[in-house]
Amino acid sequence: MRQATESKPSGIMEFVRTIVFAVLIALGIRTFAYEPFNIPSGSMIPTLLVGDFLFVSKLSYGYSRYSLPFSLPIIPGRVLFTEPERGDVVVFKKPTDPGTDFIKRLIGLPGDRIQVAGGVLHINGIPTGRRELDPMVAKDLFGRNVEIPRYIEILPNGREHEILETRGDRGLSDNTPVFHVPDDHYFMMGDNRDNSVDSRDPSVGMVPRHNLVGRADILFWAWDTRWSWWEVWNWPRAIRFGRLLTLIR
Repeated sequence: MRQATESKPSGIMEFVRTIVFAVLIALGIRTFAYEPFNIPSGSMIPTLLVGDFLFVSKLSYGYSRYSLPFSLPIIPGRVLFTEPERGDVVVFKKPTDPGTDFIKRLIGLPGDRIQVAGGVLHINGIPTGRRELDPMVAKDLFGRNVEIPRYIEILPNGREHEILETRGDRGLSDNTPVFHVPDDHYFMMGDNRDNSVDSRDPSVGMVPRHNLVGRADILFWAWDTRWSWWEVWNWPRAIRFGRLLTLIR
């Protein structure tokens, strides 16, 4: 009886120790390697859709206070930094509201001059390449099918990605002043150009280097939010199987 009584606390402590280690390992992976995020808005359509879940690489750009849980201010500036590349899809803390995560495409590097003129992106005075695709078909507010102009945009480093121009080249942000990107800052834009609050808007502006959280790398789950999770019978059409486990470009 004595041996059984003594082994019980030992078994409980072993269980607690296992749970603590598991939590610490999960926190370590989330803080220093990969963190899951989900997409709540359509600013990155067609690259990312509402209901997409993705892994963001914390390794890519080094670490700042925003890499840590609750943004604990124990990392000065940024450590182990690697410069992002133009065209990366980046999660960052909104400069005017660091409690909010944003995800956009990195368009402007420190020292760049960025302008949108007639819907065409200009970098350092040179228009980027743009190749028209078949339009994207979507539903409007009244449930009608509408065609949205769609293009391949080609950045100066050769990277290509799709963009949407919902209002053609006549959107409110399709003609901007020239933005000068300061040192240690970046210019971000959504791929859904006429439906994105990004660095063109003063509520966001330029993104400081220490606000970078990480690079969006892998789309691991995709759910059509028109269907509820509890509607098990709709899972076959709610899960976007063709998007699962794909790399984000």
